[in-house]
Amino acid sequence: MEIKILGSGCMKCKKLYENTKQAVEELGIGTDVEKIENMDRIISSGVMLTPALVIDGKVKASGRIPTVAEIKEWIRE
Repeated sequence: MEIKILGSGCMKCKKLYENTKQAVEELGIGTDVEKIENMDRIISSGVMLTPALVIDGKVKASGRIPTVAEIKEWIRE
């Protein structure tokens, strides 16, 4: 499983990263969460609003901070 957080490193981006790490830990899966702060890479992924959460190549959230429960549900899918 590939999980990425796309964002400039702002407070919202950091909160999304924390929520995602918590969801991964609570589910007990051995997946790394990658932070991408390079704007060229963010734009090339099709994301226009940050922070964004991408799971296995699919944008699950953009421009908002999903809850830990939401993230866990998306990971289970």
